[in-house]
Amino acid sequence: MNYPEIVSRADWQAQRDDLLKAEKELMRAHDALNARRRRLPMTEIVRDYRFASPTRNDLRLIDLFDGRDQLIVYHNMLNHGSDHICPGCSKYSDNLMNNFAHLHARRTTFTMVARAMVPQIEQVKARMGWTFPWVSCHGTSFHEDMVTAQSNAYFGLSVFIRQGERVFQSWFTSGRGVEQASNTFGLLDLTPWGRQEEWEQSPAGWPQEPTYGWLRLHDEYPDDALTRQATRAPAEVTPG
Repeated sequence: MNYPEIVSRADWQAQRDDLLKAEKELMRAHDALNARRRRLPMTEIVRDYRFASPTRNDLRLIDLFDGRDQLIVYHNMLNHGSDHICPGCSKYSDNLMNNFAHLHARRTTFTMVARAMVPQIEQVKARMGWTFPWVSCHGTSFHEDMVTAQSNAYFGLSVFIRQGERVFQSWFTSGRGVEQASNTFGLLDLTPWGRQEEWEQSPAGWPQEPTYGWLRLHDEYPDDALTRQATRAPAEVTPG
């Protein structure tokens, strides 16, 4: 493996300060993109979708707001009757906050939705130790209408807003667009070796593996990370 060049503290500080200028420019560009997103029009959801939770099986879309004004939905790929737990959706779920109080303070609710039925969802949650809200849209076309119809996506992130009893969709993304809420990638992007995947523009000799080829459910990683290569297998995830 190769490592970054070794320089004096003064040289490192000068190059770090130069990079900081670019980072600030990117931050301002991202702020501008967020401002543009806030100006997107919205479209009304008129179909009467019904969802199920461990306590209710007749939840409406507006019920998922839990009385708040905005709703963020992660569309999980977990499908009815399938044994496959998507490693990408799992990693995203592992990165979700344990406490949504700060989100709630901004009148915003988060929930996950999947086509699997409630018992299957609860089994996965118990195995993985997740406590966030997760409901089933089994028996409805919610996943197909909100996700599959969007450029043949398989998973995604939707944002909804309500006016009284009317619900509107304001935004959707899939592929790498969901990374904003994934602190694993955000933290790795700060390191010298980055995500260590083949698509990255890294110097020669940097450790790299096939994109997502390292990804596992969190209880499937070897105890010693150095033994990962002995169990390496392509993850069933396609980068967007």
